[in-house]
Amino acid sequence: MRLGLERAGWKTIWANDNDPAKKLIYEHHFNEDTCEIFILEDIHQLPPESVPQVGLATASFPCTDLSLAGARKGLSGSGSSAFWGFIDSLKNMGVSKPPLILLENVTGFLTSHGGNDFQEACIALNQLGYTVDPFIVDASNFVPQSRQRLFVVGVQESPPSTVEESGPLFFQSSCRPPALADFIFWHPEIKWNLRRLPDFPETPRKLPDIVEELSPNSSYWWSKERSDYLLAQMSEKHRETANSMIQGDDLSYGTVFRRVRKGKSMAELRNDGIAGCLRTPRGGSGRQILFEAGKGKFRVRLLTPKECARLMGAANYQIDPKLPLNKALFGFGDAVCADVVEWIGKYYLNPIWEELTVAHTSQIKS
Repeated sequence: MRLGLERAGWKTIWANDNDPAKKLIYEHHFNEDTCEIFILEDIHQLPPESVPQVGLATASFPCTDLSLAGARKGLSGSGSSAFWGFIDSLKNMGVSKPPLILLENVTGFLTSHGGNDFQEACIALNQLGYTVDPFIVDASNFVPQSRQRLFVVGVQESPPSTVEESGPLFFQSSCRPPALADFIFWHPEIKWNLRRLPDFPETPRKLPDIVEELSPNSSYWWSKERSDYLLAQMSEKHRETANSMIQGDDLSYGTVFRRVRKGKSMAELRNDGIAGCLRTPRGGSGRQILFEAGKGKFRVRLLTPKECARLMGAANYQIDPKLPLNKALFGFGDAVCADVVEWIGKYYLNPIWEELTVAHTSQIKS
């Protein structure tokens, strides 16, 4: 999030997470005294006075607790979701609330508990004085990774919407697919403020462009026995794809995830030039595998931290070589694609910030 916003001209002055490993990853790259910037604390426990006054507040959060069925215990309860802790922090800021907020979550947030969680979240923002605008961006428009994410921009002092309420088809666009457009149409009780966004760029980059060249003797490469076992875990269809790659005249690349199908662990191969969505490695199934094949041979290994960084639009991210592999994979799997955030910054946040600044200046003069 910080990298993308900085590319769009924003400056980060405060950050928060409750994971010590993420703090170490953050500090190693930005190479600064982050004790004043990165606050390692549960958001529910943050003292209100520790949150500075800013122009933009961003938040990424899990959606597992965003429901009444999840036994929510209140905005600052220990069992509440991180989202409600964020809402509580904004509420405590009073008139010092930021004029802009940017939320990020998985697209499942839109349909979680029949859409009730997303409805509650939007109304909670409305009650704090924010109109809201949701849209969905797939990182594959920028980097060779399939990663759809739902974003919500909240504006405290809303300039006029750049679209009119004339039906779900009008709401629909490249960043507001039918399910999201329908949700907007069927929830007039929510204060929306939709804005037009440009079409996404088309990235020329493919999976081979992010592959790191490793020595044949690198410890990353799996043994023949382990590699053969992965091949044996593929269905007939995926095995045919793998065999075609192996028999190719040139090297080609695919990615593999292990998934449980009908109670059996299966290896599913993707070879369309796009990596699957990076995930947090809670167990073996969360770790994405690189499949290299051609000229009658194949090799297998996990994606490296550097490759994950490239897939997140952070090719120059400085990774501590002493950081355990799973810690690095977890950090990148839980992150936001920097290129996507940069695009949102340039085409949404910056223009609306300029509009808010002009409106505020006009009010002072009048």
